[in-house]
Amino acid sequence: MRNPWSVLLLLAAWPLGQAGAETLNFKQCTEAALSQNPDMAISQAQIEQAEAAVREAKGNRMPRLNLSLTASRTDDALNVFGAKLTQRRVLATDMQDPTLNNPGAINNFNSRIELQIPVYNGGRVESYVRQAQALTRAAQSGDRMARQKLVKQVLLAYQGVHTARAYIKVAREGRAAAEEYVRITERLHKQGMAVKSDSLSARVNLEDMRIKLIEARNAEATALDQLKLLMGRPLGAQMDVADPVSPALMTGDAAALRKQATEAHPGLRALREQVDAARAAVDAVRAGKRPQFNVSLRQEWNDRTLGFDSNAYMMAGVLTWNAFDGGTLQAGVDRAEAQRSELTAKLRQSEEGIGFQVTDAQRRALEAEERTAVRQLSVEQAEEARRLVKMRYENGVAPLIELLSAQAQLDKTRADLVAARYDLAVTRAELKLAVGVLEPDQI
Repeated sequence: MRNPWSVLLLLAAWPLGQAGAETLNFKQCTEAALSQNPDMAISQAQIEQAEAAVREAKGNRMPRLNLSLTASRTDDALNVFGAKLTQRRVLATDMQDPTLNNPGAINNFNSRIELQIPVYNGGRVESYVRQAQALTRAAQSGDRMARQKLVKQVLLAYQGVHTARAYIKVAREGRAAAEEYVRITERLHKQGMAVKSDSLSARVNLEDMRIKLIEARNAEATALDQLKLLMGRPLGAQMDVADPVSPALMTGDAAALRKQATEAHPGLRALREQVDAARAAVDAVRAGKRPQFNVSLRQEWNDRTLGFDSNAYMMAGVLTWNAFDGGTLQAGVDRAEAQRSELTAKLRQSEEGIGFQVTDAQRRALEAEERTAVRQLSVEQAEEARRLVKMRYENGVAPLIELLSAQAQLDKTRADLVAARYDLAVTRAELKLAVGVLEPDQI
C-alpha cells in the first residue's frame, strides 16, 4: 500500500491559487502543452523530415536537366587539336603544319545543356518511394504516441496540483484538531485532570501538523511549476488550475481491450510501418540486380570565346546490367532482409508487451476503484472513532495518547483517500494510454 505522505513527496516533495492568476482548465493546459512542448516540436520535425524524404524519392522519377560552362586553356598537342576540331576550325593543311606536335596554347569555352531521362531502374525508385511513405506514416503514428504521453504528463501535473491541495486541506484539519487538543489539555491540566506531559505531547503533535502543512504547500507549488514546464511557460508566470478531472474507466474485458490496443495503439502502428519500410528497402536493394536503362540528350557549343558558333548534339541510350559484383549485391539484400526480420521480431515483442500492459493497467484501475471506495468508508469510521475517543478523553476516562492515536489514524485515512483518488485518475489514464486512446477529448 502506498504511504499517503510519500505520495505527497512524489508529487515533487508538488501556494493556493494566486490572486489575479490566469485560471486554465485541463483542456486549455493540454492544448498549450501540445503546441509549446519541445517534445512535440521534435516529433513534428521528424514528420517533416519523412515527408521531405518522400518528395526526394519521387523526384528521382523526373528527368535531370544540367547546365554547364567550362573554360580551358592548354598547349597539350592532343587537346589543342581536339579543341580546334570541336570548334570546327581544322583545315586540311593543319595536318602538314610543322607546329602540330608543339602547338601554341588554345582557349576553349564549352557550353552544355544535358537532359538525363530515367526510363527503367529495376523498380528502385518505386521502392524508395514506398519506403519513404511508410516511414512518414510511422513518424505520424509516433507523433500520436508522443501526444498521448504528453497528455498523461499534463494530467499527472494538473491532478497533482489538486492532490496537493487536498493534502493541504487534510493538514489544515489535522492542525486545527491539534490546536484544539492543546487547548483541551491545557484546560484539563489547570483543572488537575491531565498531567503536564499531556500538554507537551499535544504541542509536539501540533508542530508535526504544521510541518505537514508546509510540505503540502511546497508540493502544490512544485506541481504548478511542473505544469508550467510542460506548457512551455516560464516558472514565474501567474497561473492557476480550474476544476479537477478524471478519465472515465474503460469498459470491456481484458481480451476486448487487448484487441482494441492491437488495432489502435499508435506505437504498434509505427512499428508496422517500419516493417513495411524495411520490406521496401529490401526491394530497393534487389533492384540493383536488374538491368538499368536511361536516355541522355546533350547539346553543346565550343568556341575560342564565349559564344555559340560551333554546336553539336548527342543522343544516347544506356543499358547497364551488373552481371557479377563478387556477391556485394546479394550481401546487401541479406543485410536488408535481416533488418526486416529484426523489426518484425520487435513488432511481435511489442504486441505481446502492449497486451500485458493493457491487462495489468486494467487490473490496477479496477483495484483503484475498490481502494477509493474502501478509503471513503475508512474516513467515515475514523471520524466516528476519533469523536468517541475525544469524548472519553474530555471526561477523563481515556489517556491523551489514545486521542492522539485516533487523530493520527483519522489523518492517515484522509490522506489515504486523497492518494486513492489520485491513483484512480492515474490508473484510468494509464489504461487508456496502454490501449492507445488517451486523447485530450477522452478526459
